[in-house]
Amino acid sequence: MRAIAAEAGVSVGNAYYYFDSKEALIQAYYDRAQAEHEAACGEFLATETSFAARLSGVLREWVRVSEPYHEFAVKFFKHAAEPTNPLSPFSKQSSPAREASIALYREVVEGSADRMNAELREELPELLWLLSMGMVLFWVHDTSPGCARTYRLIEVTVPLVDRLVGLSHLPGLRGITQDFIAAVHELRA
Repeated sequence: MRAIAAEAGVSVGNAYYYFDSKEALIQAYYDRAQAEHEAACGEFLATETSFAARLSGVLREWVRVSEPYHEFAVKFFKHAAEPTNPLSPFSKQSSPAREASIALYREVVEGSADRMNAELREELPELLWLLSMGMVLFWVHDTSPGCARTYRLIEVTVPLVDRLVGLSHLPGLRGITQDFIAAVHELRA
């Protein structure tokens, strides 16, 4: 809080006037970062209809938009990774940013012209958000110049996800898809 107050040119007490706690400040960062991410994705989501291109674009834009905060993210991630911490992306306090992110992945799925199992289509936004959480963890630990390894992870992961999603509607794989969706429902409960 001291560093933030100094950067803003206010006293620490005044900084607490705007944010009740350090956690509230981080939640505000989550919300702002999510809004920046959505804005960065708007143009290509409006025109692109390929599922793989939409997913890749959203993941790549997240890395690009988050790049200025990479050092900062490394410092607070240890708190966000703790399950009981309000900074956890799974916490009640983080639900607005989480729901907005899932809504962005819903837009990825709904705007896709690719064929996929209808039930999987319903579950996919949350599953893609979980995938993005794995990407965030990788990104936090990525020390490559310009986070090149994270971009490479996106390049190799998206085609795999695309193929699995594309195969989900085929008659021979519907049973596997149904088993997977049942497992998701069970684990969510």
